Amino acid sequence: MQLSERTKYLITGALAGLANGFFGAGGGLFLVPLFIGWLKLDERKAFATSVAVIFPLCAAAAWIYWRQGNLDFAQSLPYLIGGAAGGFLSGRIFGRLNMTWLRRVFGLFILYGGVRALLLL
Repeated sequence: MQLSERTKYLITGALAGLANGFFGAGGGLFLVPLFIGWLKLDERKAFATSVAVIFPLCAAAAWIYWRQGNLDFAQSLPYLIGGAAGGFLSGRIFGRLNMTWLRRVFGLFILYGGVRALLLL
């Protein structure tokens, strides 16, 4: 059975939303490989589109966490400021990055996170 493009988009988004909701982030770990391999997006567009998709997912999850009393905005403010600065900087230099280098760094972060999750339980 061949899935329609719309169904693929919905499945990809659902996986990213689940990862983001359960782990507090990580939707991009699903999105980038699925965008490239399953949806055949260009690598540069896959990374950039992942950022655009993750923003509303994070906002939705943060709102739910806040409503449940699990989010302290005052404590998260320094991270938000630093993250916004890092996001601005990386957005400015993204177009000049070598995609092979970016793919390898991304893979190393995935590997590092997986090893830490397995060994530090």
